[in-house]
Amino acid sequence: MEANIDQGTVSTDVVIVGAGPAGLALGIVLGRAGVPFVLLDKLEQGQNTSRAAVIHAHTLDVLEELGVAARLEALGRKLSKFCIRDRDRSLLDLHFDSLPSRHPHLLMLPQNQTEEVLNARLLEVGGSVHRGWTVGAIADLGDGVLVSATSAHGEQRSFKARYVVGADGMHSMVRKTAGIGFTGHTYEESFLLADVAMDWTHGNDEVKLFFSPAGMVVVAPLPDGTFRIVSTVDNAPELPTVADIQALLDARGPRTGTTTVTKVVWGSRFRLHDRVADTYRRGRFLLVGDAAHVHSPAGGQGMNTGLVDAKVLGEMLAAVISGRQDDAYLDGYEKVRRPAAMQVVGFAGRLTWLATMRNPAKRFVRNMVLSLVNRMPMAKRKLEMALSGLSRSAASKAPVVEPRKPGGPLAALRPTTV
Repeated sequence: MEANIDQGTVSTDVVIVGAGPAGLALGIVLGRAGVPFVLLDKLEQGQNTSRAAVIHAHTLDVLEELGVAARLEALGRKLSKFCIRDRDRSLLDLHFDSLPSRHPHLLMLPQNQTEEVLNARLLEVGGSVHRGWTVGAIADLGDGVLVSATSAHGEQRSFKARYVVGADGMHSMVRKTAGIGFTGHTYEESFLLADVAMDWTHGNDEVKLFFSPAGMVVVAPLPDGTFRIVSTVDNAPELPTVADIQALLDARGPRTGTTTVTKVVWGSRFRLHDRVADTYRRGRFLLVGDAAHVHSPAGGQGMNTGLVDAKVLGEMLAAVISGRQDDAYLDGYEKVRRPAAMQVVGFAGRLTWLATMRNPAKRFVRNMVLSLVNRMPMAKRKLEMALSGLSRSAASKAPVVEPRKPGGPLAALRPTTV
């Protein structure tokens, strides 16, 4: 359900700022629950680059509840193995085909396609993305919030809502307006990200993470036959070329077989941060996804964590807006999701630390430890559960408390255009 924003001041229950995966998923949860909302995004079109490319087993379990898991799986490439190597030497093989999940695999799918599936589902539940709207200010009115936005054509609009949710990324305006800190640090290294076509004789049925004295590189097959490349680089080029990617693979990838890059389909660079919002809620301001947490891409956890955020918060907002729970119920959102984000940040940070290790003695010890873990089934299963997100499955459900007693005032507002 969504308000008509054609004219005047719009009243609704929730304004979502940002239509990435987390914002779209939140809209789906609210739409299915019949909660009025408005979803704004400053981009006039959805993203057409792949960015995040892996969806883990636990996330697929959660997305099944939203009605999109099967659609995503029909488009993606299912992989059952994640392998860590020191160039040609195998150190650790993790397997996902026996996970306690309805979706025991890694799913490789470019983020733009994931967003297309989520957007289609959003339309089915009665929602849509209002694109080309840039939020300029958010005011806390005490009994609600007032969000002011400008369209790409210069139209002005105000949205009065009970809650505003920041799904607007690392530089979140919602978070900054709420005065919520974003504690953490920035890595010295930059990361290179690219999708490439190449002649590759090392298989396309697993994700491979290569260690080397020169640094790390990840090679993961995508559904269309191309490969996702992720690598740490001291000063990554803004637009990596075929020569750039080839040099990385020659220095860090396998020495044997064929590894010949023929085309860069898309590429970019970014700086890494480990940051978590000091709180996920301040009054009527709430955060999901990258607005709440950012970290190394090691393990492919970022988008996955944001999607689960959205599912949990959507269920909690629906319970409050319907009158089944009091406003204080939303305080439980942070208690459920922030510890999960801290675990993800720690896990991704440890993987990054291992992958970027340069000291020869430390690298020798690291390789010995990983080889030992590879012979320990219980230790391997613990890593598989962490990587798949299943070890954090308890944090994917809204807190269970006694419903509020009937008879209290319902605070739900129905959408009107003034």
